[in-house]
Amino acid sequence: MLAPSALSFVFAAPLIAFAVYRRVRGSFGRQPIRTRRMTARVAIFAVLIGLMMLSGLQDIRLAEGALGGVLAGGALAALLGLRLTRFELGGDGADCYVPNAWMGGALTALLVGRLAWRFLMLAPAMAGGAVAQGPGPGNSPLTMAIVGLTVGYYLVYYAGILLHHRRYKRSLQVA
Repeated sequence: MLAPSALSFVFAAPLIAFAVYRRVRGSFGRQPIRTRRMTARVAIFAVLIGLMMLSGLQDIRLAEGALGGVLAGGALAALLGLRLTRFELGGDGADCYVPNAWMGGALTALLVGRLAWRFLMLAPAMAGGAVAQGPGPGNSPLTMAIVGLTVGYYLVYYAGILLHHRRYKRSLQVA
């Protein structure tokens, strides 16, 4: 019989795999700009950052790692991610963007790699049903920094795409 923590992982693993698949799929090729979805994503990422900062109530190092990651991710999106993104019109005249595949792929690989490493470190304790001694899967400042890097990047990235889209729509109205 699997331990409850291992059993919860068995149920969560397909959801995590689906989320990674969607994230990778969204990093390649032309993507339509869907303002409602992107606005919702920006709001969700902002709430997620707030929740990550609450980890400081448990251990201030976790909040410091998350904040550092969020700031670095936001700077990366503003200085590099948006500059490497191509904006173009789709076949139907809709505003589209083509994200830089290297940026999205690198962030996804970094996040998945870190989470896999943390899982491998905790797997022996989970398999035996014992309570893991030491920090849990999210209780590492480095893990929080990498999650913060990803969340901060995509918050600023989607906000930047929305700003570009708004400017584009205004230029059409003026012309």
